[in-house]
Amino acid sequence: MTQQNPKSEPKAPTIGRPNAGGHNRFVPGAKPKNAGGTLLRIIKIYMRWGKSIFLAMALTVVSSGISVAIPYFIGKSFNTLHIESMTVDTEGLRGILLTIMALYTANWLILYFNGITILKVSQRLVFTLRSEFFQKMQRLPLDFYDTRSHGDTMSRISNDVDNISSTIAQTTTQLLSSILTLGGSLVVMLRLNIPLTLVVLLCVPLVALLTRVIATKSRAFFLAQQRSLGALNGIIEENILGIKMVKAFSRQQEILEEFKYINEGLYVSSKKAQIWSGYMMPLLNVINNLVFAILAIVGGVLSVGYGVTVGTVVSFMSYSKQFAHPLNAVAGMFNTIQSALAGAERVFEILDYREEPADEAGMLQLEVTRGEVAFENVYFSYDKAKPLLKDISFRVRAGEVVALVGETGAGKTTIVNLLTRFYDVDCGRILIDGLPITALRRSSLRECFSVVLQDTCLFTGTIMDNIRYSENSAMDEDVIRAAKIAKAHDFIDKLPKGYDTMVSGSTDNLSQGQRQLIAIARAVLSDRPILILDEATSSVDTKTEKDIQQALLRLMKNRTSFLIAHRLSTIRDADHIMVVGDGRIIEKGNHDSLMAEKGHYYSMVISQMGKLSELT
Repeated sequence: MTQQNPKSEPKAPTIGRPNAGGHNRFVPGAKPKNAGGTLLRIIKIYMRWGKSIFLAMALTVVSSGISVAIPYFIGKSFNTLHIESMTVDTEGLRGILLTIMALYTANWLILYFNGITILKVSQRLVFTLRSEFFQKMQRLPLDFYDTRSHGDTMSRISNDVDNISSTIAQTTTQLLSSILTLGGSLVVMLRLNIPLTLVVLLCVPLVALLTRVIATKSRAFFLAQQRSLGALNGIIEENILGIKMVKAFSRQQEILEEFKYINEGLYVSSKKAQIWSGYMMPLLNVINNLVFAILAIVGGVLSVGYGVTVGTVVSFMSYSKQFAHPLNAVAGMFNTIQSALAGAERVFEILDYREEPADEAGMLQLEVTRGEVAFENVYFSYDKAKPLLKDISFRVRAGEVVALVGETGAGKTTIVNLLTRFYDVDCGRILIDGLPITALRRSSLRECFSVVLQDTCLFTGTIMDNIRYSENSAMDEDVIRAAKIAKAHDFIDKLPKGYDTMVSGSTDNLSQGQRQLIAIARAVLSDRPILILDEATSSVDTKTEKDIQQALLRLMKNRTSFLIAHRLSTIRDADHIMVVGDGRIIEKGNHDSLMAEKGHYYSMVISQMGKLSELT
């Protein structure tokens, strides 16, 4: 086994190391996949623009034919010199030179138009791949985003797709031209002189062996390079989004070490990939020069002693370079081809990822809903070996308010995620108005819910646009009315641009509490029959929380509502309170009955009240 230079291997920082038997998200896998299958798949995508591709191929065929013909005419130009009489066939030489000039000019024009054609197709490929990738992202299940670095996914749709395009634009016609030039040159050489042809063919097995050795060594490093680049984008994205936490906990040094570790991994894999691919051209030049020297010697002998014309030898000298050039070109393209194939595999990995199951034919469109909800013996797990919810059963009548309480990680949010069908149950049924949600179209099902999640999400645009996100056709007056109900109007009205203030998910020009108020206004505007509030007031102050509770009481009237809250004071008036623990509903009732039982709920209330009394 080859010994590795210890200085060339990056040392993992403590926070990047895996636990025993765990997985390190910063160590990229480098196992090569099916390069041939990936290449065929890229070709199939290109065939969507078959007419342009065939035009490019036709132009390439003509260009290759011209390239093969030029050395032949160069050789003929030398044969216009008659050594015996020391005369030159001036007319013949002039005609040959004009022919050579015309061939070079025609070849330049063909290559120019061919380059434009293939570049247009390559940009269409980028457009198509990015569109399909983004469309695929909309159809992926949530567990994909729960387990993948967002930065790595963004790297695939930007860097890897660009890598495929630039490589194909450079190599598609060049590869075809090289193959045709090799074939054409071989045919002409065989017709001119077989012994000299055999000398030229000496380079083929040498180049093939060299390419195979370097391909085996470098491909894994190119794949590791692309994966390291994705990991690097991931940590950059996390650091930018969490920069306040980084500074608040003085973790700058640890982040720098983590970044250095990933960056060094990218450096090592890129260096090894470039070194191995860099061996190609110098070694090819050695092979070419060796064959050229042998050809010159053999050609000289044949010319002096066996009657082979000087023009034929000169043609073979040109063909020798021309025959080696396509081999050199293919080998020289190896660097970019390997990088493109590695990127293509990463793109296709996402495009092939299992999608959220599509609605089957005959699924129901739920037009009007009362809001009755029932869970019947529901089991669910993210990891099949570790069940999260076990035998969850309850029934909620239309218009009732249900509160879910319990320790962090008990499964409260998971219950509402199953209700909205962000995830599908492992076993059991969930019904809305007596209909299993699996029999309803997803779009129809999700039109039943107004949702305020614990993690507030705003999109780039104005505050008006963000509130209107839930009801795109709403008038400005409706948006303002919803903001007033959510107690968001006052702070919005005080902003310099009011409802036209620009916000986004990645900027902090609003406090977390203000962002949550906007999210509540968005839910108010949607006016759906089932309301889900997942810690909807967790980021607002006590006074604002009381104002919001009053607004929510009006909002929850005649709506089935699910409340998830750690502040138990916010759910005292709920019709049903369910305590979730150990994957089950361990207690159920209203506030008074649960307090009388003096069980888990009672202990939670006393614990919170005790803490409050200590503060006061």
